[in-house]
Amino acid sequence: MDRIAAIGDPFDLLREATARMAAAQEEVTELARLRRKVIQELHDAGVSYAQIAQRVGLTRGRIHQIRHGGPAPEGAFFGSGRVVVATPLKEEAIRGRPVIAIEDVAAAQRLGELARSLGLEPSFEHIPAGGAIDLNRPNLVVICGPRISEPVAQVLAQDPVLQFERVSEGPWTLVDRETGAVYRSGQDQNPPVASDVAYLGRLPRPDGRGSLIVLTGIHPPGSLGVIHLICTRLTELFAQVDTANFSVLIGTEYEPETNEPREVTILTPFYRLPEG
Repeated sequence: MDRIAAIGDPFDLLREATARMAAAQEEVTELARLRRKVIQELHDAGVSYAQIAQRVGLTRGRIHQIRHGGPAPEGAFFGSGRVVVATPLKEEAIRGRPVIAIEDVAAAQRLGELARSLGLEPSFEHIPAGGAIDLNRPNLVVICGPRISEPVAQVLAQDPVLQFERVSEGPWTLVDRETGAVYRSGQDQNPPVASDVAYLGRLPRPDGRGSLIVLTGIHPPGSLGVIHLICTRLTELFAQVDTANFSVLIGTEYEPETNEPREVTILTPFYRLPEG
């Protein structure tokens, strides 16, 4: 504070003070999240609120208040501070213009609303047609598959268990190499069925200095299914994987008229993956 107060130019001072306040608020939020998580873990392990309070010098009422207030621990699933949600632009078949699937728009919006409710600050960006994207950034959530972006395809290829593969007649499938099971989208069956399969994982970044979250359906309704799972069962999801690298496949039955999820099912175990 003394350093900032000593800045001579008032505009530089305002900029520096504003930036420092934002960083300090982010730190306070994440410390509050961590504190709540530790209290929850201690209580789940059988330590009473009174015992916790005695050990740390707070009242039992204050410990209970911390446990049930403030930012939810499961927000750490996405990282801390600002969360970037990236969705792809696709080339329009008729006019060749870049467009974004309405399901991807809905997925990004719902993820942003969830992030705000968890005390995180969402921002949004589009992966340009051609698929170029910088994946070496913290707190990045990418809603995109291997067909659209080569950098995303390379990250997905790191998963030793769950893989996107194309069958000889053309459609993409998801394969569980642990069990040998092959999952196809209902859209690619004959006759078509209103169901899809999607991938969700936290994978190492290309630079090896962190991880990113990748989620994508074989078709866009599958991505909406993953978002539905995250928004409605994040506590369960966080209990399974915390902040570790993992992957899992999600099945979605959806309304044919709207592509909105009707039933979402976890199809595979949560596979733990290397951290980098």
